Amino acid sequence: MKRSGKKYVEASKKIEKNQLYSVKEAVKLVKETSITKFDSTIDVAINLNIDPKKADQQLRGSFVLPNGTGKSKKILVIAKGAKQEEAKNAGADFVGDKDMIDKIANENWFDFDIIIATPDMMPELGKIGKILGPKGLMPNPKTNTVTMNVAGAIEDVKKGMVSFKTDTFGNIHSIAGKVSFDENKLCENIDYIINTILRMKPSTVKGRLINSITISATMGPGIKIDQNSFDN
Repeated sequence: MKRSGKKYVEASKKIEKNQLYSVKEAVKLVKETSITKFDSTIDVAINLNIDPKKADQQLRGSFVLPNGTGKSKKILVIAKGAKQEEAKNAGADFVGDKDMIDKIANENWFDFDIIIATPDMMPELGKIGKILGPKGLMPNPKTNTVTMNVAGAIEDVKKGMVSFKTDTFGNIHSIAGKVSFDENKLCENIDYIINTILRMKPSTVKGRLINSITISATMGPGIKIDQNSFDN
């Protein structure tokens, strides 16, 4: 059985195990229970009332948080011609076409966090789908990473775009910001995440879409949020 560290145990004492906290209370607690020396990332875990095996109940998409994520991402753009220039001018970290795809395939190169591609490059990227897929790096129109509006997609990523999809257990994980963020800004980000997910409720899901919402700082204990504290 894995033993929890002393800092984690002490932080956990501040949280009532079965209590549901309001968003404001949870955000205050998540800041108080951050146990890392660095500026921790705050994760939101949402368990959904769906059947993950049914394709029409799987949720996938992206959104730009109102107050960003506090994290910068290295962007690789796969495009040709004028779209390469557009990507460079918009601030992409790496730009190319087949040369970059070969670099990933042959050199196991992953010095980037996200790929944005134009639709015409998807057949080439599909050839390394088995490499990109498991790492969650395959571009997808639903997450606005397959687009002709390359500059717009880059701008969204730089603003704090977050991509999400349900896992095999019906959970969605998202970044809500950093521990150093102002409490009100964290509340706004979390509220935005929850309401975005609620608007995507599949018609085949009966009753509530969300079973539970938990937030935690990196390596910190989980804090459960009362769904009724959201403006929805």
